[in-house]
Amino acid sequence: MLRAETESASFPRAKPAKMKGMNTMRSEYDFGKAKRGPVIQSPGKTRITIMLDDDVIEHFRQQAEIQGIGYQTMINAALRRAVAVKRQEQDDPPLTIATLRQVIREELHAS
Repeated sequence: MLRAETESASFPRAKPAKMKGMNTMRSEYDFGKAKRGPVIQSPGKTRITIMLDDDVIEHFRQQAEIQGIGYQTMINAALRRAVAVKRQEQDDPPLTIATLRQVIREELHAS
């Protein structure tokens, strides 16, 4: 039995809905000026394609599901933390023996 026959048998008094002035479908649409991508742009964001290992993606997807946020948001946050650490290292380089010796020499020479 077809679906329409089943529905009409289940609902013998049902009639199709009539919508006045709702014939909004055109026979053809012109997509000549259309652009791909999201309708609303995300300021400060750039869409890219990136290849990541399956286990990395799966980790972020699992964590995202637990925390109730998007896995791409979590990947972005992890990358941000890595960039922040790198910038901190560049702004405040680690103290090495050579640097310590240089400071001691400068201090001894100044006194």
